[in-house]
Amino acid sequence: MKAVGVLILLAAASLSSTLPKVSLPMSSSSARSPRASWEGLAIVVNRNNPTSNVSLPQLRAIYVGDRKWWSSRRRIALVSMQRNTPEWQTALRVIYKMDSRELDRYFLYQSFKGEHFAGPTTLAAAAEVRKFVVSTPGAVGYLRESDVDDSVKVLRVNGLLPGDDGYPLRLRVRRPK
Repeated sequence: MKAVGVLILLAAASLSSTLPKVSLPMSSSSARSPRASWEGLAIVVNRNNPTSNVSLPQLRAIYVGDRKWWSSRRRIALVSMQRNTPEWQTALRVIYKMDSRELDRYFLYQSFKGEHFAGPTTLAAAAEVRKFVVSTPGAVGYLRESDVDDSVKVLRVNGLLPGDDGYPLRLRVRRPK
């Protein structure tokens, strides 16, 4: 039985050596690492927030209003990027796990149910989100990793930071203008 396996292996090796070698040119995009075309969507909080790590399910509970308070007994204030931005679409897909119509229906249902949850404050630019988080002690928002500075604190999600392999919130890197 081993002899048959060895013969098959030898036949395959000799067949592959008789086939012509084809060399494909590498494009510049395939030469780059796959990670270079993606960046993390950082979850940011006020620097005084004692929380340093949240799981993805905890983050979802925060954003859908099931969790309204930080462990420090400070009320959570949500801030979001404007609709239809890549950041918002990533949050919609990964955090909310809904499409935009489902999210609208969810917030409408919450208001009819009597829940006092207005949803996140929506801002147009990353600088505005940063400013909101800096000035609001209970704030939590999201920014591209490239938009984060020292004025805000980045939370780990599932124990990972935005630049770590396996980080769950990823979006395409901005194209230079």
